[in-house]
Amino acid sequence: MKLKIWQAGEPVLRQKARPVAVEEITTPTIQALVEAMAETMRDAPGVGLAAPQVGVPLQLAVIEDLPEYIDRMPADQVKRLERVPVPFHVIINPKLIIDEWEPVESFEGCLSVAGYSAIVPRARKVRAECWNEKAEAITIEAHGWYARILQHEIDHLHGFLYVDRMKSRSLTTLDNYLRNWKDRTPEQFWAAVDGD
Repeated sequence: MKLKIWQAGEPVLRQKARPVAVEEITTPTIQALVEAMAETMRDAPGVGLAAPQVGVPLQLAVIEDLPEYIDRMPADQVKRLERVPVPFHVIINPKLIIDEWEPVESFEGCLSVAGYSAIVPRARKVRAECWNEKAEAITIEAHGWYARILQHEIDHLHGFLYVDRMKSRSLTTLDNYLRNWKDRTPEQFWAAVDGD
């Protein structure tokens, strides 16, 4: 069952979501939510979807970066973004750990801020301590694009959108991003807009 993706301006997107009790994780309600969110994310299409984005104020997100998304990108961009396929998984009550802040700038979009993109600095390497959909405690180590996905989705669980972290001068419509910036680096963007 596909769910409605809520857009910026909805209060649920700006509130801290409540943690999911461990004994709640394997209930039919949470399992059905995970399935519906996976279907919704794939249909959008997206690489992550947090429960608040479908109007459910729980600390739960689904993530998946399919090979076919990456295959459509130029090889140099894939390398620069350190983008590799990420199999489907669920993160519940994640705690984000940034061991070393080495910011990397990249354009980001969001299913809840439809039609826009902007450059967002994010940590290159992160860890997330969380639970999976089987109520197992897990630790995820990620770098590159996967680390960006984790940071983006965990932000949703705390009431933040990428627009809170973006470089405001880089905000662009999705159409203009695809036409002008999709295959260019953030450095090329800044050189073009700042005239360097």
